[in-house]
Amino acid sequence: MPTILVVEDDDILRRDLSRILSREGYGVLTAASLSEAEAALPGAPDLFLLDVWLPDGEGFSLLPLIREASPAPVLFLTACDDEASVIRGLDLGADDYITKPFRKAELLSRIRANLRRTRAAVLDGPLTAGDLVLDPLTHTVTNAGRAIALRPAEFRLLRLFMENPGLLFSRDRLIERLNADPAEDPLEDNTVSVYISRLRGAIGSRYIETVRGFGYRFRADAGKEDPS
Repeated sequence: MPTILVVEDDDILRRDLSRILSREGYGVLTAASLSEAEAALPGAPDLFLLDVWLPDGEGFSLLPLIREASPAPVLFLTACDDEASVIRGLDLGADDYITKPFRKAELLSRIRANLRRTRAAVLDGPLTAGDLVLDPLTHTVTNAGRAIALRPAEFRLLRLFMENPGLLFSRDRLIERLNADPAEDPLEDNTVSVYISRLRGAIGSRYIETVRGFGYRFRADAGKEDPS
């Protein structure tokens, strides 16, 4: 699952952000200062959520250190909303700038958008998990070299899972993500279980895990052998 480093000195807001992101299926690291954030850099977060005003300096000063170590998206989340600060953050290399108070839905949407852009930049080749290979360019799937025939909705579902290994998707979130493109045939609530079942039958049951009461997630580490 993607991991987000939250750099925020307000204890209550830091806990709230951690809870919001955890509920969405993200791994969360937290820091209350620049020094704590620097110590967390070796953990290789997939996205950074930074405040500007911190007890030991400005979040702006962390950007060059992040860029030396990682291409991960950097989003400022701050009450520092004057135009000069916004321009400074973006000019230094931030990917987005969100001002407080913020709307939860908008924050989550921007996080997803930035993570998608990052993945799109590095996913030029096929997606792989064990013996399973999905090639977005040729629209093919193989398992241990054997071609797997999938319906269009099943292919889209597998691609979404493989692009987000470990991320927990509720049924509503799967429908939302797969129906985002109006050109594609819509996925309906009563067909989710059917497509999941067909997909498991095609690629092996170990890759897609059901988390009762919450949804599904893809296990990229499921291994090559399938017990089914």
